[in-house]
Amino acid sequence: MLLERNNLQTPRPKPSRRLIPLLLPLSYFKIQPDNGSDRGDSRLRILHQAHFVGTMETALFSPASLFGDGDGDNALSRSQHEQQEQEEVFVERTHTFPPQMHLKIREFSFHSLNANLLWPGTFAFADWLLLHHQSLLHPRLRVLELGSGTGALAIFLRSSFHVDITTSDYDDPQIELNIAHNCTSNGLHPLPHIRHTWGEPFPTSAPYWELIIASDILLYVKQYPNLIKTLCFLLEAYQPLDQTSGITKRSITVSGEEIELELPIFIMSWRRRIGKEDEQLFFGGCKKAGLTVRHVGSRVYCITIARPSNR
Repeated sequence: MLLERNNLQTPRPKPSRRLIPLLLPLSYFKIQPDNGSDRGDSRLRILHQAHFVGTMETALFSPASLFGDGDGDNALSRSQHEQQEQEEVFVERTHTFPPQMHLKIREFSFHSLNANLLWPGTFAFADWLLLHHQSLLHPRLRVLELGSGTGALAIFLRSSFHVDITTSDYDDPQIELNIAHNCTSNGLHPLPHIRHTWGEPFPTSAPYWELIIASDILLYVKQYPNLIKTLCFLLEAYQPLDQTSGITKRSITVSGEEIELELPIFIMSWRRRIGKEDEQLFFGGCKKAGLTVRHVGSRVYCITIARPSNR
């Protein structure tokens, strides 16, 4: 603001060198993009006429200087921020599977459905499968894992026995992406994956997996009916993908007794302790749904269709 000159004979006194800023409304500022900035995020230049009594000048500064220490030039770039956020979401650990297989597994720091960590049942189940792999894990069998989580068990089986295995878990793209990441980290192509929420229609109307496996999936009691519904569909609607395998039965030896199992079968390991009442809800629910439950190892269970000879 320039002061209007008056036609006075007496000369106006020179302004003091002390500059007194005037407060201006925010609408007075003119905000322009800084096209010269090489940062990924948008940086603004604020041009304004800073009015002082007796002087006028143009000031240039960054919005960052209004709200922090410095002009933001030393702040982390967007890519660094994203990397830091990713490190906070995931943690990578090396796990040892039997007999001495080291797998590098990236796990969620937190996941609302507990798809984030490897539970004790995974390693116990790996021991049991290794013991019975010659009778169960035939190369022509097709395997489906429910509740794959990080995909570690499927990666172990694929790496050890070259089985045709498909992973599956809750309908969450982050779980699928993390399993694919863990596959490539351990020298495998990403395994086939099915995003499916228990109890909802399965993506295929003709399930073709002879062997279905899972470990430590009985955490949410309210989901037992949905899990049983999915198991019934997978076992009862089974259709061989082709007629070349010729495999209809497998046998395992439990405590010196040979048990013949007619495919398809569901084998589950459960190491996390739950109450007897909750256990009965699941296994009792399986029997009510027409399924047969067999105890085939230390907290390992085999579930099949209750055929007439098994009733």
